[in-house]
Amino acid sequence: MKYIIAFSLFIFSHTYFSQDKTEIYVIGNIHQSVPNYNPPILLEILEKIKPDIILHEVDSKGMEEYEKATEFKENEITASTQYFKKYPKTLRASFDFEGRNQYRKDKGMVPTDNLAVQLIDSLYKTKSLDAADTKIYESFINTTEELKKVAELAPKNFNNAENDKICEKRQNEQYHELTKITDKRPEFAKRFVTKPNGEKISYREGFKLMSGFWDLRNQTMAANIYKVAAQNPGKKIVILTGFLHRYYIIKQLKKINDLKYVIKEFYDL
Repeated sequence: MKYIIAFSLFIFSHTYFSQDKTEIYVIGNIHQSVPNYNPPILLEILEKIKPDIILHEVDSKGMEEYEKATEFKENEITASTQYFKKYPKTLRASFDFEGRNQYRKDKGMVPTDNLAVQLIDSLYKTKSLDAADTKIYESFINTTEELKKVAELAPKNFNNAENDKICEKRQNEQYHELTKITDKRPEFAKRFVTKPNGEKISYREGFKLMSGFWDLRNQTMAANIYKVAAQNPGKKIVILTGFLHRYYIIKQLKKINDLKYVIKEFYDL
């Protein structure tokens, strides 16, 4: 009899603590609808998980605009809204760096980031880069092309550890390796854009700032997700983010996981 009681207590304890465990699903998305990834596909994933909370890759202002809109373009908000209509008790919130777009403009990261890469590309096409810089840029191009091919496949293909490694490689190339070119070449110090306050900033400095912001933004997003998890123990939380951010967010969440939440993949359910 005592063994039956002990076993029953074990089952109860195991079930209780399993239900109490916070589950986090970081879903890497393609923002715009394509045949292999669109709102119905994402909605099906959400239906499978049945999240209590859905977090969107926008700031609070962006979330307000999402909730007021009557027409949607992006996969995430379209599917999320359809899910919310079926399950109105679902909590939805933002988790991005607050004021990210204006912050980047004010600091001069935008549009210098794109202009810097365009200039690198122009130098590459005119064969003006030296051997070391050519190798850096070609690796960046090849990794980008590899990810484009993955993005044409089913969502499981751009939501796994193997592809996360490719994303990490590509982002490190963009935000760390390419700065070796912009720091060395004089062209990037001699071309400028004007910030909203009227000050000028060089392509070199703007691109360097954007490179640093990649780390700051992702670390901030992970910290914001952590806060939601801390405030909502035992809940299922879905993170909807661009798949290039997925690797960084997961690494950060694992690093700060004193809450003992579980990070799961939607296809393992």
